[in-house]
Amino acid sequence: MTLIKQNASENRRRALRLQCKVQNYDWGLKGSQSEVGRLYALQSNELLDEETPYAELWIGTHGSGPSYVLLPGDINDDYSNNCTDVRAQPFGIMLLKDWLCKNPYALGEKVVRRWGTDLPFLFKVLSVSKALSIQAHPDKKLAKQLHQLQPNIYKDANHKPEMALAISSFEALCGFVSPQEMKCVIEDVPELHSLLGESVAKVLISIALCHLNKEVAKVALRAAFTAIMAASEDEIKAVLYQIIFRLLNERQERTLSKKEQLVLRLAEQYPGDVGVLSAFFLNYVRLSPGEALYLDANEPHAYIAGECVECMATSDNVVRAGLTTKYRDTQTLCAMLSYKQGRPQVLSGVPVYPYTKRYSPPFEEFEVDASIVPTGHSLSLPANCGPSVLLVLEGCGTMYQVFGSNKHVTEVKRGDTYFIPAGIKLDIVSDSGGNPEVDALHLYRAGVNSDIFST
Repeated sequence: MTLIKQNASENRRRALRLQCKVQNYDWGLKGSQSEVGRLYALQSNELLDEETPYAELWIGTHGSGPSYVLLPGDINDDYSNNCTDVRAQPFGIMLLKDWLCKNPYALGEKVVRRWGTDLPFLFKVLSVSKALSIQAHPDKKLAKQLHQLQPNIYKDANHKPEMALAISSFEALCGFVSPQEMKCVIEDVPELHSLLGESVAKVLISIALCHLNKEVAKVALRAAFTAIMAASEDEIKAVLYQIIFRLLNERQERTLSKKEQLVLRLAEQYPGDVGVLSAFFLNYVRLSPGEALYLDANEPHAYIAGECVECMATSDNVVRAGLTTKYRDTQTLCAMLSYKQGRPQVLSGVPVYPYTKRYSPPFEEFEVDASIVPTGHSLSLPANCGPSVLLVLEGCGTMYQVFGSNKHVTEVKRGDTYFIPAGIKLDIVSDSGGNPEVDALHLYRAGVNSDIFST
């Protein structure tokens, strides 16, 4: 049974330019130092305030930062198969979410069946100056419970798996360290023993030595992490003082480990915060541009520094317990975590088309294609069965859109974002725009995970 009513709009299917929302969280890079700020300034024609942090650019339909569609001036006109420049002055503007409700054909039949008339994913650009909170995102069951109990804090009932794809050197804490590394932490950071208790400390060491049952290991790790996170403010400050004092002295005689250096950085950013101690428990990951990290529900993490594009299920649910001035829900965080141990998987992308790599985490809501098209070359992207959004991060070019016998063309440039309806084939030509310093067109396209269309 077809859920989508056919209408004349399908014969005029085209990409639509978006106006996106910027978030000014205090951890963001400030002014023109921020990629988010620079992109937003290009998109909005607003001047940047050099003292304001520009942390996130949201591309999607979530109510906390919805995108608007800029409707072309000829959207209601009949037109022929001739190419039409859709960068014309918009004759109207409306929420992308409202436009999708009126034009569900743009989502594709399978997406409407599964998620209704809304985008199942949210795409972002992040510019991180200092560490984000120690946090995790709830699974669907917990998200519904938290939203019902505290809707002012947990604003929707959806889960939030996510993926960060580095566009600069990018640092993060992600998942619990292996049993062997946990053993080293217990042995090398004796100050933690007063919070853990000697019995818990001994069990954590024995897990690495005796290869205990995974469930036993989870119970011990949960007890240890909860003991740290639930300690009193005075206890945390006292232990942090001891650790920092020791590391500063030892720095005069030896090179500190990367994790120890990170702990000192976090202690400067968030003095006396329990999140500094939690860093000992989590994997420290450094991504190069083009590498990605994905996070399932109930996995602890914190982004530390750098810039990335990020994609996730459409949700803004975050359970925090450290490195933040926002609401902390320590009990919920410690209870919800999976307590899996080991290094997270880093994705390098799989080539799918010339100049294009695909990043497909094991989540049905989203995947991301990254394209770097040298000046003078072209890229052909087959039609997707579902919706997508396109971000022009660098360079400029010409985008030819084909749907059936209809064709449209628009010039694209750095800072542009577009909503791409299902069924549109894209042919994109990279050019320098007369600027000899421009050597490639950098595009990021987020859409529904293609695996769902093969089942």
